[in-house]
Amino acid sequence: MAPRLLVYTRTTDYRHDSIPDAVAAVDAFGAFDAEHTEDPAALEAPLDDYAAVLFLSTSGEVLTPPGRARLAAYVESGGGFAGVHAAACTEYHWPYYGELLGARFARHPAYQPGTALVADHDHPATRHLPAVWHFTDEWYDFRAGPDASARVLVTADETSYEGGGMGDGHPLVWCREQGAGRAFYTALGHAGEAYGDPDFRAHLLGGIRWAAGLE
Repeated sequence: MAPRLLVYTRTTDYRHDSIPDAVAAVDAFGAFDAEHTEDPAALEAPLDDYAAVLFLSTSGEVLTPPGRARLAAYVESGGGFAGVHAAACTEYHWPYYGELLGARFARHPAYQPGTALVADHDHPATRHLPAVWHFTDEWYDFRAGPDASARVLVTADETSYEGGGMGDGHPLVWCREQGAGRAFYTALGHAGEAYGDPDFRAHLLGGIRWAAGLE
């Protein structure tokens, strides 16, 4: 039986048109028994049977107080968490979530082509990628980069696009341990086209599998 994955896409702020494409891509992986929901009550129920919880372009305040407590307890006791793109625009008023994810969204320039630099190929989210990865996205800036507890996997080359605001070593993808659990985040995935890109799909699948403890 495939491991269970809870795919959460609730938004209370900006909503990405790419969410249906993203959900379809995760379903198409065939690697998980993926359960998609936008009901915050799903995060209030026991999560122990899930290999990971995926926040897929969530935005705004998306959890109830019991849901926050349940998610934190799940991760601290060994559960997996993965966040994609606007997951960094989520739960600004819950300090634990910022710690779990590793950084919070600040701004982004226009959607445009750019270059991502793979800083660490020894990870299932990046081992298939070229050292210089040409991609089109929103190239998120964060209020601050993740702290030393995070393993940065991919950075953005700000010389390759207009409007970057973090300078050299601009973090884009990272992973970290939280309690007994694992968290993975990729800032990529703004447009529906990303979810049809084989490199991005393999990147996303590898990150989720790592968070779930399957790699």
